[in-house]
Amino acid sequence: MDWLEITIETTSGALDALVARLEDLGVQGLVINDEKALREHLDNNPAAWDFVDEEVFSGLQGRSNVQFYLEDSSGGQAQLEEYRAALPGYELSVRRVCDEDWLNSWKAYFKPLEIGRRLLIVPEWEPVPDNTDRVILRIEPQNAFGTGTHASTRMCLEELETRRAGSVLDLGSGSGILSVAALLFGADSAVACDVSPDAAAVCRDNARLNGIEDGRLRVYTGDILDSAVLARTTGGQRFDIVFANIIADVIIALAPLVRGLLVPGGVFICSGIIDGREAEVRDALETSGLRILNARREENWHMLCASL
Repeated sequence: MDWLEITIETTSGALDALVARLEDLGVQGLVINDEKALREHLDNNPAAWDFVDEEVFSGLQGRSNVQFYLEDSSGGQAQLEEYRAALPGYELSVRRVCDEDWLNSWKAYFKPLEIGRRLLIVPEWEPVPDNTDRVILRIEPQNAFGTGTHASTRMCLEELETRRAGSVLDLGSGSGILSVAALLFGADSAVACDVSPDAAAVCRDNARLNGIEDGRLRVYTGDILDSAVLARTTGGQRFDIVFANIIADVIIALAPLVRGLLVPGGVFICSGIIDGREAEVRDALETSGLRILNARREENWHMLCASL
């Protein structure tokens, strides 16, 4: 089914009145876009800034609007005309949207991507380029974080290729991209854990997509800051590389536990640290007895690599 995307521009001060009027008319599924409200929410919830790139605001700058959707049918068109008549003084902009657009349009922008000197990430729906000597990592992220396009993930992958590892622990594994890359680079085994139940299935799917044999990758679901979850995930094992591509607050809370997760000479690679939080993370790692080996910044994001 195709849809009509209706957008009504307004001001931040008039937003509540417009929403109330639309609800009185029976409009459902309202999407409210308001730069001022978003910034206020983030200011009141500082940890949430770690999830947001500044680019998020570029399309909202100085704007407030409400969006909703109607079926692209004669019935939907009739409803649209009723709403136009009931909302004098407002301009209702209309854009046609296909179901396929929502599900797949983003895939047009995810093309084979070279990472560092050795890795080539190839989306599952794209052919593998001819005549490449890079390690091929096939990925189908589905609804889990991790395609390699985000700076935090890229920096982790670039750091990984400089390290030799027999065993890897991936905390906040998302799509499993870091675990799978480590195995493709020659690690014997990897353990992955993510709080999202969906991520476990995606991680296993991506391992199979890359021919990773059963047993080389173990996948768990749970909150890694829960000591019982972490104990079950690791089974008391220590690792050559521990990844935490998450957010600053989680990395800071995890820092005192890292020593117990690494073998002698092992490294902790953490990323997902937005500008302004890197000093806090560095202090937490050093206070926990870790030594910073490498630090990088890309696109307002930071990666730290530390060891015992």
